Amino acid sequence: MIITPDIIRREFIGTHGLISTSTHAGYLGISGPVLDETKNTFVIQHEGKTKNVIKDLSVFQFQFCDGTVVEIDGSLLVGRPEDRLKKTVKRLW
Repeated sequence: MIITPDIIRREFIGTHGLISTSTHAGYLGISGPVLDETKNTFVIQHEGKTKNVIKDLSVFQFQFCDGTVVEIDGSLLVGRPEDRLKKTVKRLW
């Protein structure tokens, strides 16, 4: 998979997510499949329980089905999933 700024347009439900950095200490280390997504949160299944993680407070690592792992700042993902399709991001590299 080629990583481009368009990665924020991907569907994250079903991917494996890990919170690598967060300003909320309780979110660190939460990992598991993403079950649902709202405007401001991801719902992640962690150790048999569902955890709501606020996007804006965290940096996420997502592993896609082809094995590609990407790290994305949650502030880029804030917004409804269907509205992210319309969003454009300036190239950061």
